[in-house]
This record gives sequence, C-alpha cells and structure tokens, in this order.
Amino acid sequence: MQAVYYENETSYGNLELLAQQVVEGFITGLHKSPFHGFSVEFAEHRQYNSGENVKNIDWKLYAKTDKLYSKRFEEETNLRCQFVIDVSSSMYFPEPQNNKLTFSIQATASLMYLLKKQRDASGLSLFTDEVLLNSPAKSTTIHQKYLFTKLEELLQKPKINAQTNLSEALHQVAELIHKRSMVVIFSDLFNTQSNPEKTDDFFDALQHLKFNKHEVVVFNVVDKAKEVDFDFENRPYQFIDMETGETIKIHTNQVKESYIASVSAYRQQIALKCAQYKIDLIDADRNEGFYPILQSYLIKRQKLG
Repeated sequence: MQAVYYENETSYGNLELLAQQVVEGFITGLHKSPFHGFSVEFAEHRQYNSGENVKNIDWKLYAKTDKLYSKRFEEETNLRCQFVIDVSSSMYFPEPQNNKLTFSIQATASLMYLLKKQRDASGLSLFTDEVLLNSPAKSTTIHQKYLFTKLEELLQKPKINAQTNLSEALHQVAELIHKRSMVVIFSDLFNTQSNPEKTDDFFDALQHLKFNKHEVVVFNVVDKAKEVDFDFENRPYQFIDMETGETIKIHTNQVKESYIASVSAYRQQIALKCAQYKIDLIDADRNEGFYPILQSYLIKRQKLG
C-alpha cells in the first residue's frame, strides 16, 4: 500500500475533514492491497455471537454474505482507546507547523475517526513534564468533536521550552484511566535517551500501565532523516535544545558517526525492552505518512478481537 503524507495545508478547523480523508483513503487502499483480509465491517454491524438476541440479526445482510451480523447501536462500545501525546517542545522539530507534533495530532485524529466508525471509544491525555489534559474515553459524536477541538488548539499554541517527564506523566495517566483500555502513546522518547535512569523510569511507568491490565502501543515519532540518519550538510551548525534553549556549535562531520551509533544503540535497547515487556513499539517517521500508523493499529485491534 502506498504511504501518503498529507501536508498541513488545511486550516486548523479542518482537522476532522483531514482525518476523514485519510481514513477513507486508507480503507479504500485496504481493499486493493495484500491486507484486504482485515475486517473493515464499520459503522452499523458487528459479527453475531452465539447466544445473543436474534432480533438484532440483519437478515438482508445474511442473504448477501451468508454470514450472521448483528445491527450495532450508538451506545455499543467494543474498545476504549486512550491517546497519550507528548506535547513538549522537542515535538515541534523540525518546522513551526510541519513537525512531529503536527504529525502526531493528525495521526491521532485519523485513529479517532477510525475508532468512531467502529463504535469504539476515544480518550485523550496531553503531557509535558506533567499531565495537562486527561479526557476519559467515550464513543459519542459530541465527545469526538470536543477532542478534535483540543487537538486543534494544540496546533495553534506552540509550547516554548516545555520540558518532558515521560515516566511521571505515564504514571499519572495509569492512575487516571479507570477502565481497561488500549493506551496509545505518541512521543519522540528523547527524554530517556541520555540518561539510563530515565530509561528505567520510563519502563517502570509502562509496567504500571500493563499492571493495570491496559494494552500499550508506543509510536516513537521521529524525523528519521534528521534525528536518526543525521542527514545534514557537511558544514558547521548551531543546534538548539528545544526544551532547554541550550545551544552548541559543531561541524556535522565531526559528530555524525558517533551520533548515529549512539542513537542506533538506544533505539535497539528500547526495542528489546518493549519486546521483553510485550509492549508494541512502532517507529513512526513523520515523512512516511499516516497509513503505517493506521495499519499498525488495525493489526493490534484484530489481535484483541
């Protein structure tokens, strides 16, 4: 399936429209791709389970498909999904608007739209060094519009020098979610890279979520070209820490090899620990578009049944 990146060309009020376009295009692509086996019976039906009331069976659909489906109702919810987004200043790299946070917001909006089509419930938590917003998961249209409004506000109000405390925020979220949920985290994870103690704290927080019976999916949002491959011109640069404001002047050729080795080792460490704790870790390169995000979610959703 071809990945398509939607630039942030729309006005902020069109986040819902963007999400709809992304999801509808994704669903169309599913039927034309090797992933056509995925269940995409959205909106009004779910598979009939033995023992349920037969009055809700859609007999017309049975005549067409030879399969039993029950009609679904607005209040039905199969899954609760809590989206947890890192809104610290490092997420505003590399550009004022077209950045990791914009990508995370648009990906989250698309997933929320997909969840709503499946009658699943969405909630939203935003954090820097603490939780700034926590809205519990609901499946109503009014709630979805409220969440889209909160996401749109983020696009309009960049946070300058806002630092991250990933582990503390996740511990708070674990205490705030009172019903078993899928917890989907969007973060660049840079808060934990330079300090092994912070890495341990991060996994303690993930274990807290797992202990509370939540399924956890971590989207590691990066600009792969710049932040992983260190794809800069061979010349001096001044790099600015977006969370602290500290600056350093270096020639890229002098640090490129050691930087790539350090980032690679860290990413491998994180991947191994997530595998050990049975946590889904998914690389989310903002330049690859939203379809890999939706596909990863759909795979996870199918595993949960």
